[in-house]
Amino acid sequence: MITLALQGQIYEQLDSISQSLRAFSLKLTGNSVDAEDLYQDTALRIINNADKYRPNTNFKAWAVTIMRNIFINNYRKRVRRGVLLDQTPNNYYINSGESIVDNDGEHDVSFNELMKMVDSLPDDFRVPFWMAYEGYKYDEIAEELGAPLGTIKSRIFFARKKLQRMYTDMYQERA
Repeated sequence: MITLALQGQIYEQLDSISQSLRAFSLKLTGNSVDAEDLYQDTALRIINNADKYRPNTNFKAWAVTIMRNIFINNYRKRVRRGVLLDQTPNNYYINSGESIVDNDGEHDVSFNELMKMVDSLPDDFRVPFWMAYEGYKYDEIAEELGAPLGTIKSRIFFARKKLQRMYTDMYQERA
């Protein structure tokens, strides 16, 4: 639990280094809008985790570490999702492709065939998979189904793997 005195110190110290944090966020992102978002995420994380700050230590170093970690985590998420960042005028690099590649994925398997694959999964795998698909977080699924978090994660993982195998098998049959 954080005391009011410590909370007041956190706010004061955050205020005193806000300009340097904003400058650092701009250096990391290279974009003023993203820099402001990063600064706000960092400030929120600092305030929410004020109880983890050890008094009489370097507050600025702690805050910069938090900012850097948020930036790295956000970057990794973008990479996993395949998001391209093109900050050139008129998105030059994104729009400079010379050839168009057709995506025939929607012709290979129909939505109904995918639903049949999912429905063919055992209930222990199908139910958590659907809940994850619908946007529930793993811990929410675990609580709802009364199962350990690790069990839910593994069931969703194995459901995905099984669906990938089923899709591959069907695709190979059609080829």
